[in-house]
Amino acid sequence: MKERFLTVIPAYNEESTITEVVEGAIKYTDVCVVDDASKDKTPEILGVLREKYGEKLFIIRHEKNTHIPKGIQDGMKYALANNYHYVITMDAGMSHDPEMLPGFMSHPPCDLLIGKRDLVEGVPLYRKVISFLAAKVMNYCLSSGIWDLTGPGIKDCTSGFRRYSHRAFSTVAQAELESISFDFHMEALYLVHSQEATIDEFGILYKFSNSSFNQRVLKQAIDYAMKLLKRKFGINPSR
Repeated sequence: MKERFLTVIPAYNEESTITEVVEGAIKYTDVCVVDDASKDKTPEILGVLREKYGEKLFIIRHEKNTHIPKGIQDGMKYALANNYHYVITMDAGMSHDPEMLPGFMSHPPCDLLIGKRDLVEGVPLYRKVISFLAAKVMNYCLSSGIWDLTGPGIKDCTSGFRRYSHRAFSTVAQAELESISFDFHMEALYLVHSQEATIDEFGILYKFSNSSFNQRVLKQAIDYAMKLLKRKFGINPSR
């Protein structure tokens, strides 16, 4: 049986790019856009695209903003209910190039395939530093012991361009998520790794665009990392 892929795209006020990203992705996979209470013309544009592409495009509309975790999780729940084999997640702002999708689809099987940002355009230095430090912290949180400082050696722990196997997206879809925004990518990695899953990386081009990343989002990511560190040391073992 042919493997079925669903690309899940969370979107909030993406009227300038949503057509390009959907039409780029739908050439290769079915697409689920989770419109997270957009206040611009995104809903109207999605309605036009739905008429054009029919069942290859599924739209979930949130009437209240729920941010990235709930958006991606709802897309994964749709994939689970509709018997997809893989879910690919990507950004709605064209930071992720839909033309990279065939590479994700043809990559050898693994539970989680992370799009490692090997080539970047326009990424500020502070974002590179944050991503580097986040990878160090996450690898330690995922390591097998207190003195294992390098863990699984994942290079890019916060990239949102990913491919999840059925096993992996089922785990994330059914979890009670703790993350609030961009820290979702850290939590999803933690959840999948906790199932003794196979994880690989795939080099991508990443283009920095208008980002909702700010001090509040950074604090949320730090807070989630602290939860994992406390859990590792047995201070907050629940999950």
